[in-house]
Amino acid sequence: MYALARSLLFRLDPETAHGVALTSLEAGHRLGLGRWMGTHVEAPVTLMGLTFPNRVGLAAGLDKNAEHLDALGALGFGFVEVGTVTPKPQPGNSRPRLFRLPAKGAIINRMGFNNAGVDALVANVRKSRYHGVIGINIGKNLSTPVEHAVDDYLTCLRKVHAHAHYVTVNLSSPNTPGLRNLQFGEHLEALLGTLVEEKHRLDNASGRNVPLAVKIAPDMSDDEVALVAQALATNGIDAVIATNTTVSREAVAGLVHAEEQGGLSGRPVFESSNRVIHELRHHLPTLPIVGVGGIDSGHAARAKGDAGADLVQLYTGFIYRGPALVGECAGALA
Repeated sequence: MYALARSLLFRLDPETAHGVALTSLEAGHRLGLGRWMGTHVEAPVTLMGLTFPNRVGLAAGLDKNAEHLDALGALGFGFVEVGTVTPKPQPGNSRPRLFRLPAKGAIINRMGFNNAGVDALVANVRKSRYHGVIGINIGKNLSTPVEHAVDDYLTCLRKVHAHAHYVTVNLSSPNTPGLRNLQFGEHLEALLGTLVEEKHRLDNASGRNVPLAVKIAPDMSDDEVALVAQALATNGIDAVIATNTTVSREAVAGLVHAEEQGGLSGRPVFESSNRVIHELRHHLPTLPIVGVGGIDSGHAARAKGDAGADLVQLYTGFIYRGPALVGECAGALA
């Protein structure tokens, strides 16, 4: 059934197809069809003080403004992460900015954190009826200089804290100039220290613990991963999400759209993501790791677990395979 829908959607421009797919999913959910679109696997696991119905989540980026939480949550995900959201609305980069590479089960995007702003996202979360685990992914506005990025992250953290089960700090999108520099050295230490201090203040004021995760890139050497792991441990970060998209084009060289600027996701990032996860697990034996990148089957989900991931998230594989992938991966990891 999804194969037919995909064949029709893939005739459209990728960004148009994305909007049509979400609108159709929303319509199906309102007709009560949501629970028939995927297999629901109950295999609870507790991490970060949160109980996840199963180990498979939706990665940030698919529902940037939390407009489709109810419909997506009905597909059998153990958790849904929305965003990336920024303090102020921004249009992102000019279109076209999303490209399919079907031969490799891949996508290149240079969306540029297009979103309606943190206030709009919070309003959508508040009116949703989804009762599952919600992660909110936060970033900085393009117009904010990198040296003042912490102010944007603090603004978002303060506004989403009451509405998230966990918050992800996105330092690894390749589509915001200078953002990845925040993953290293003094920039990382200062940013994490400030955010963790504010998180504890908000936790104490609200009487609830909201874990803080950090999302990192796959384009790191083993030595760089070790330094990031040390900073995460030193600052008391609750989890790490590995990984975001890659800027490498080695795995897709020669394909149509391969030279488009942006982050490459899907099957080509699978191995580099697993390498980063494996290195993180070596340096952080007990820290929860969320594995992302190239999961397009139950076997691939198990490989993420074997590398050291406690939870996984789907994005590109979900676009190519549809809702059936959720139950397949959840069953494989149960």
